[in-house]
Amino acid sequence: MFKKIVVIALLYVCLAAFKPAPTYQIALLKYSGGGDWYANLETSLPNLIEFCNSNLKTNINTEQAQVEVGSPELFNYPFVHMTGHGNVVFNPQEAENLRNYLIGGGFLHISDNYGMDKFVRNQMKKVFPELEFVELPFTHPIYHQKYDFPNGLPKIHEHENKAPQGYGLVWQGRLVCFYDFECDLGDGWESFEVHKDSPETHQKALKMGANIIQYVLMGGENAEKK
Repeated sequence: MFKKIVVIALLYVCLAAFKPAPTYQIALLKYSGGGDWYANLETSLPNLIEFCNSNLKTNINTEQAQVEVGSPELFNYPFVHMTGHGNVVFNPQEAENLRNYLIGGGFLHISDNYGMDKFVRNQMKKVFPELEFVELPFTHPIYHQKYDFPNGLPKIHEHENKAPQGYGLVWQGRLVCFYDFECDLGDGWESFEVHKDSPETHQKALKMGANIIQYVLMGGENAEKK
């Protein structure tokens, strides 16, 4: 009996040691212009990754990456998150690199941390001069993945106390960029001690974030809600 327990314990240790390598790594976008791209650096994406791995059964690398807009390494990440409060500047090479990344299958999620709207809209126009941000209807699949948001984005932080809005850039029928405005999902993903959000608010932010991840990385455009 003792030998059997030892064998089982050793088998368990071996299986744990050889668990599958992470399927994806997602990244935080670094940009110039003086805006604080690092605003939610410590806990935001790591908390979302942990939530997705637990609740969507994803296998995302628990360590977030950081990548510059103009870097060829951008193409290593299927999902890139961008946030901040202030100015954003893309030079021509960076705008072209981001465009090629998005056209080639990448995805950008922008979360206005309050104050970046007028800057990021202008810079994304350099990336896609032919496109305009369009507000996504509440029926869009991004709001109806594992978690159902029949009224669109949840309201996380007050900002101007306006209704939250979800905008998209659509390239040849594919959503390549999702922009949450007057919502602040990125802040909502952060740990309690950062903003003192209620557990309910924190969960709403994580669930909406998980919906975005599921939509982008797990074929959510056509997936049925579970």
